Amino acid sequence: MMEHKEITVVFYGRRFPRKDWQANIDDEAVQAFLAQTAKEMTGFGVTLQHAVEEDVVIDINGYGDILNAIRLRSPKDGIGNLCLGHIIGSSPRRDLIEDIKRGINRVAFAPETIEPEDHNKKVCHNCGCGC
Repeated sequence: MMEHKEITVVFYGRRFPRKDWQANIDDEAVQAFLAQTAKEMTGFGVTLQHAVEEDVVIDINGYGDILNAIRLRSPKDGIGNLCLGHIIGSSPRRDLIEDIKRGINRVAFAPETIEPEDHNKKVCHNCGCGC
């Protein structure tokens, strides 16, 4: 059995400055998904939590910015505050719940496959986080 770990999914505040693009985010469905996933993860020794930090606000100009406004933290794995886009790369279907699930599973079961946060990196992973 794997050692116990804690993963926190953090949602930053979102601002939609564009008049020609809006995202249809079903926050209730996301919350229900996280509650169900938290129950499932306990069997794998993972405590899944979520938080909202609305004092940090991300301008949403496209789907990549939505991923940038969601952060995953797993101190045991050395993941302090990586954006979802950094963890999963590009989103094949732009399905937010599917993308959050991919991120959680990657942090829970394959954190070694996540590129470390490195400010001296030469090649951007192209998630929109501004590196």
